[in-house]
Amino acid sequence: MTADHFFRRGLRPLLVFLFFFSLTSFSKSDELQPLLEFKSALQKSNPNVFSSWTPGNSTCSFSGIVCNSNGFVTEINLPQQNLSGVLPFDSICKLQVLEKLSLGFNFLHGGISEDLKNCTSLQQLDLGMNSFSGEVPDLSSLGKLKLLSLNTSGFSGQFPWRSLENLTSLTFLSLGDIVFEESPFPVEVLKLEKLYWLYLSNCSLGGRIPEGLGNLTLLENLELSCNQFSGEIPGDIVKLKNLWQLELFNNFLTGTLPVGFGNLTSLVNFDASGNSLQGNISEMRLLKNIASLQLYDNQFTGEIPEELGEFNKLVSFSIFGNKFTGPLPQKLGSGANFVFIDASDNFLTGPIPPDMCKNGKMTYLLLIQNGFTGGIPENYANCSSLRRLRVSNNSLSGLVPAGIWRLSNLSAIDLAMNNFEGTVPKTWAMGSSLLMIALSENQFQGQLPRSMANCTMLKYLDIGNFSSRLSVLQLQSNNFHGTIPKTWAKGSNLRMIDLSENQFQGELPRSMANCMKLEYLNVGNNQINDTFPFWLGALSQLKVLVVRSNVFQGAIKSPQINYTFPELHIIDLSQNNFSGILPTKYFQHWNAMKVVGAKKLKYMGLDLVPFTITLANKGTMLKYEKIPDVFRVIDFSSNRFEGQIPELVGSLKGLHSLNLSNNVLTSHIPPSLSNLTNLESMDLSQNKLFGEIPVQLAQLFSLEYFNVSNNCLTGPIPRGNQLDTFQNNSFGGNLGLCGSPLSKKCGDFKYTPTPPYPFEENQSLKSPFEFGWKVVAIGYGCRFVIGVVIGQIVIARKYGWFVKIFGKM
Repeated sequence: MTADHFFRRGLRPLLVFLFFFSLTSFSKSDELQPLLEFKSALQKSNPNVFSSWTPGNSTCSFSGIVCNSNGFVTEINLPQQNLSGVLPFDSICKLQVLEKLSLGFNFLHGGISEDLKNCTSLQQLDLGMNSFSGEVPDLSSLGKLKLLSLNTSGFSGQFPWRSLENLTSLTFLSLGDIVFEESPFPVEVLKLEKLYWLYLSNCSLGGRIPEGLGNLTLLENLELSCNQFSGEIPGDIVKLKNLWQLELFNNFLTGTLPVGFGNLTSLVNFDASGNSLQGNISEMRLLKNIASLQLYDNQFTGEIPEELGEFNKLVSFSIFGNKFTGPLPQKLGSGANFVFIDASDNFLTGPIPPDMCKNGKMTYLLLIQNGFTGGIPENYANCSSLRRLRVSNNSLSGLVPAGIWRLSNLSAIDLAMNNFEGTVPKTWAMGSSLLMIALSENQFQGQLPRSMANCTMLKYLDIGNFSSRLSVLQLQSNNFHGTIPKTWAKGSNLRMIDLSENQFQGELPRSMANCMKLEYLNVGNNQINDTFPFWLGALSQLKVLVVRSNVFQGAIKSPQINYTFPELHIIDLSQNNFSGILPTKYFQHWNAMKVVGAKKLKYMGLDLVPFTITLANKGTMLKYEKIPDVFRVIDFSSNRFEGQIPELVGSLKGLHSLNLSNNVLTSHIPPSLSNLTNLESMDLSQNKLFGEIPVQLAQLFSLEYFNVSNNCLTGPIPRGNQLDTFQNNSFGGNLGLCGSPLSKKCGDFKYTPTPPYPFEENQSLKSPFEFGWKVVAIGYGCRFVIGVVIGQIVIARKYGWFVKIFGKM
């Protein structure tokens, strides 16, 4: 036997054995120190996790550590342990056969050092759901990786996409929700043919989704949502026969669904919402395994395939904000697990499908703003799981099934803008989870229930106590009558009450002041007979107060302490019988009306419903479906307010609309109104204002509507800027005015300024002559007012003579 042959057959195997033996004994003891360094970096955040990590124990007995049969550490599994700290990768990567590092759902921070490149045995790296910073280092050396999860981990900058070319064993790639620098779709991904999971949502990717995804034939999950992708969905995506989840929502995709989309018969979840896709969805009839179909907020057209009604696995179906026509499939929802439908904001017609509550599991039924006809199917009264029933803005009619009022799990019932009729039952059994009641713009009638049955507490409660969670109560535009229930509970969560356009009588209940979270109160267009509800001024969040077109009367007294309406944005007292001087002291405290502009456009309202309002603005009645939070309005028109317009009105610089028309206001127009630089509409018509129009009003560059007609104004009409845009009808009925746009030229026109209003703002109505003057002044025009003012100077000196001739008034 030759020496070479002896070496091969005997000595070399022995040497190899001795080498691995020595390596094994060395590595086992050498692995303790890296693990102790790992413990030292993180143990303060959760000492209990590392209680077993002591030198006296075997490293393989440490919590979260897995070893192979030779005793080497192969896995560190510590996800969801509330760990915080900076990972010592220089120590971790000394574990030479470490295959899995799973630390997701913690609070780890800092960056990933370049030492990661030494973890060459890694097959699974999960650092997702942490708070790292900095860029992801090059991953090229990790060629054995099968799973890479860094989603929602806080990294930023440019991702090393090129290093993916070396990671050819990857089956799972999750990089979603990381703010990388904007880049196109990484073509390197298209070479990872073993991928079955690809999560690249919210990664700042843009451009087109490239062809080539169809080559990743093993893909089961594809998530590309919340990026800036544009163009069409790539046609070869239909080759992914194993795909069960496809999420493309919140991009800028256009065009139609790819031809052959129905071939994706394994799809369970498809979400393409929030794009600009169009065309019909006829191929959806082949997706019989679909459980969640989300197509909302696109431009799809045509009818819903009738076959969808036979999909017994369908759980959730959302198509709101499209242009679908025709009826919903009448068998829709007949599956055993159907729980959610939102078909709002389309052009759907026909009856509501009767089977959507067949299984009793329906939770959300949202059919707002369509053309549905008929009534609510009777069997919906058995839908005990129903939490939101919203069918507003349709053409539904008839009586509401009695059982609907007894659904104890409802959090929102919205039947507004239909033709429902009948009465609200005297015993209303809806439970304490109710957040919203919207019955507006129907034909409901009768009195509001003075008590409602509460199933939880098993006793009768007044409407004001009905639910401590109730936030929205919309009953406007019906035929309700009688008085408003008087008991409104302390601790109420009500933020919006709209009882307008009914036939309510009596007074406003003082207990409404218990609704401390109230932001919106509208009782306009009723028959309420009361004085100014100053006690609502204690509601620190009240933004909108409307009492227009009622029988409110009397003077508005100075506010008491803590009754100042500090957050008021809109107040409408128009078309009542309020009298006396304008409430100067309130103007002083309306701080929210002094705020100008906003950093970001927001609308008043709640998650369930925006605040809406109808106001007289710019000379016409306007309905605001949404109210910008910066909108500020004062409407005191069509009352009997008298005296002068306070200079303090000019301090309300946030005002957009000021309407004081059709009152008995006198004196001059205060120049301080020129401070209202946001003002778009000013209506001072139908009063007894005299003197000149202040030239300073030409500074109101936002003014779109201006009306001072039918007053006693004199002198030339100021010119410049917006004042040059108004026509004759803005100034008519003022005999002393001249200049453009009126036909009366000023020239050498001589006019005598009217003497100032002789009564002080706070003067009472004790003088019998003063009372008589005000009554007569309402009935006669400007000339008589001037005459009486001049005459009073004489009368004041010879009062006895005047009384003797004319008698006491």
